[in-house]
Amino acid sequence: MTISERDIMGGLAKGLLVIETFTAERPRQSIAEVAAASGLDRATARRCLLTLAHQGYADYDGKFFTLSPRVLRLGTACLATMPLPQIVQPVLDALSDRLGESTSVSILDGAEIVYIARAAQRKVMSIALMPGSRLPAYCTSMGRVMLAALPEAEARTILARSPLIARTPHTRTGPDAIMAEIVRVRAQGHAVNDQEVELGLCSIAVPLVNARGRVVAALNLGLAAAQGDAAHLVQRFLPELLAVATELRGLLR
Repeated sequence: MTISERDIMGGLAKGLLVIETFTAERPRQSIAEVAAASGLDRATARRCLLTLAHQGYADYDGKFFTLSPRVLRLGTACLATMPLPQIVQPVLDALSDRLGESTSVSILDGAEIVYIARAAQRKVMSIALMPGSRLPAYCTSMGRVMLAALPEAEARTILARSPLIARTPHTRTGPDAIMAEIVRVRAQGHAVNDQEVELGLCSIAVPLVNARGRVVAALNLGLAAAQGDAAHLVQRFLPELLAVATELRGLLR
C-alpha cells in the first residue's frame, strides 16, 4: 500500500523524532540538544518537547527534559504483541543461569540494535540494559551478526547512515574496516567484540535463524574483559550459544 504525503501528520512525525533522540547516552537533554539531534529547528523542537511534557510523556525542570515512565506504554504495547520476546526469554533465562553470565537477544532497527529480551547475572556495562534499550549496530557483536546477514550493499548503506564514533580506543570507525569485520563474521558465523562498545566489556554473538532460514535476531553473551580474551570467549561460550540458536530455530517464524 502506498501512503500519500497528504495523509501524513507532520506534527506526529516530528514528535516521534524528538522521542527517538533520547537514548541511554542522552537521557537528559535541553531544547538545543534535542534540536541538534533531531535535525529540527529550535522552535519546533521546543513545541514538541512542551507537548510531550503536557501530555505526561516527559518531565521538564525548566532547562532539561527527560522522558517519563509514561512513554514506556508505547514500547510495552509493541513488545507485548511480538511473539519473539516471549519465545526467547525462558531459553535466555536458562542459558544465563547455566553459564552465570548475562545474555541478550536483539533485533536490527535501521542502524541500531534494539534489545527485546535480557537475562542479567551482573552489570557488565555502565548503562542499564533492558528490553527497549538501543545501541549502534556498527560496533556491537549482535549488530555485526545481523549486518552480516544482509547483502553487502545494504549493510554499507546502513553504515553510511550511522555516525561511526570511537566509543573506546578499540572501536573500529572506518567503513572499510567495519565491512571487513562483517565479512569475517559472515564467514565464521559469529562475532566477537573486544571492548569496542565500552572499555572492560567483551561479548560474543550468534545469529538466530528462523525455520525458513532467515536471520531474525541475534543472541549474545557479555562479560568483563578481565575474565577472558576473545579466544576464551569462543572456546568457552560459542558451543553453548550455537546450541541455543539450534534449539530456537524450530520455534522462530
